[in-house]
Amino acid sequence: MPETNVLTVGSLGESGLLARILPRLKGAPALLGPGDDAALISAPDGKFVITVDTLVQNQDFRLRWPSGFESSGFDVGWKSAAQNLSDVNAMGAFATSAVISLTLPHDTPASWVEELAEGFSAAVRDLGASHCAIAGGDLGRGSELSITAAVTGSLATEKPVLRSGARPGDVLAVNGVLGVAAAGLALLDSPVSYLEWTEAERVLVFGQRCPAPPLAAGPEAARAGATAMMDLSDGLLKDGRRMAIASGVDIDFDTQEMGQDLERLAPAAERLQRNPMDWVLGGGEDHGLLATFPSAEDLPQGFRVIGMVKKSASGTNGPLVWLDGKQTQSAQGFDHFEG
Repeated sequence: MPETNVLTVGSLGESGLLARILPRLKGAPALLGPGDDAALISAPDGKFVITVDTLVQNQDFRLRWPSGFESSGFDVGWKSAAQNLSDVNAMGAFATSAVISLTLPHDTPASWVEELAEGFSAAVRDLGASHCAIAGGDLGRGSELSITAAVTGSLATEKPVLRSGARPGDVLAVNGVLGVAAAGLALLDSPVSYLEWTEAERVLVFGQRCPAPPLAAGPEAARAGATAMMDLSDGLLKDGRRMAIASGVDIDFDTQEMGQDLERLAPAAERLQRNPMDWVLGGGEDHGLLATFPSAEDLPQGFRVIGMVKKSASGTNGPLVWLDGKQTQSAQGFDHFEG
């Protein structure tokens, strides 16, 4: 419980809390932003993409971790923005607006909520979503903290890039890091005190707390002719399988192309006695892009080849994911309802 002299959302009330939050929610101007029953957003070409995602206390984040590290409101706000901006990015679109809904226990410190607003705004600004207006939202009371954000976007090309367009013969490419957020989560969840983390380990934890999706890369990939694309939120194998199923193809990952990722994770893996390849293949929340292109020559800057798309050879069993030319049935990765 907070100390009695800490200003809480309960002591402020809704109007008082909004007066503290709204000045901290800074993005591009909306046609009509906070203050009315709904916002007004421009849709220049007559259509837009939209996504929504939720972070829930003790499911998607903790206020205090086994390592002793404490999550700040800034971290949670940043992460909420990043995961939604990444979904829009994966469609080949630019974010244009965001609305936020907060559920807060009565005794939540007001300063924590202010930090959350600042973190969301900082992600929009620093990740390069300068055209995204933070247009309003909703406040509610509940037994645990949760933040839900919905983001709209405008397509960079006439049509969105779907996960269902991969074709046999396409190269499989990724933009962004692999396994960093999973390694950071393992460190947060470990009995190793955060005071003992090395600088390299702190970088991994920062990747979990404040992921950095490559927001310019989605529209660039769309313009370059990407045949399929998706956000890497639940792990390379799981998301790769989703792309394979949607496209009706097999996907073959080349682990030899993941050496730089393994090297980055090796010291933390040694400390925690973990296999870094598990983080690379099964770790989510890095929010990079998995995409397919007709050839390696078509890759925009920042993408690297990590495999190939094959004709489905699985018969009635559905599309498969391969590792180095060998079939794998592994579905490791994040699932909201496991455990």
